Amino acid sequence: MSYSTPPAAGRFWRELSYLLRGLPVGVVAFTVAVTGFALGLGTLVIVCGVPVLAGTLRAARGMARVERRELEALSGRPLPPHHYRTTGGTGLGRLVRSLAEPQSWRDLAHMVLALPLRVAGFCLALVWTVGGVGGVLFVAWGWALPRGEDNQGLVELMTGNDSYAGEAVFMTAVGALLLATSVPVVRGLVALHRSLAGVLLTNRTAAHRAAVAAAARTGAATASSGAGTTVSVPVTTTV
Repeated sequence: MSYSTPPAAGRFWRELSYLLRGLPVGVVAFTVAVTGFALGLGTLVIVCGVPVLAGTLRAARGMARVERRELEALSGRPLPPHHYRTTGGTGLGRLVRSLAEPQSWRDLAHMVLALPLRVAGFCLALVWTVGGVGGVLFVAWGWALPRGEDNQGLVELMTGNDSYAGEAVFMTAVGALLLATSVPVVRGLVALHRSLAGVLLTNRTAAHRAAVAAAARTGAATASSGAGTTVSVPVTTTV
């Protein structure tokens, strides 16, 4: 699969969208992971826990696939490779063997550990964008705020000067600063998500070992096929 760097103009909005919808996605993922793991572990003694845990790991695997694709599309760069072991057999035995798949457990850990990062990303992205716009447009709505002894603005709390003009200048400057720094802040938050995904949703070592093992099997099969083939050599008779 080839990747291209997204246009700078639209990249910010896609990254912002990723951070804002990351909170509900994170809450759902955390709930599924914790509930499924606790329920499966609690009912493991009566065998019912095996399909519950297997289903939870399967859900984690699906969410990890979506997360990888989304992060790769945002940056235009692929993440390091990962590897899932092939689970053979049928029925309960297949489900039991699927519980020994390491990458699935790493995917499950990502569902849990990503929630604090998603909460922080949502809050900071909202403050830097919505708060920035609100600050820049303070003169359009600041006049409607109640003013009096019991309602003090931020500038008055810091300086003791009760001036609407001073507060408007201050809030506009803060809003402009937030908007001016919103692109690197949003991009940095997405980079943190990518770093966490690189730690838990990828495994370069396992992928390399699987590739080497597959190449060895292919080479052995080719050698075996070649050894069992009779090669006929044409004979030229001179009269």
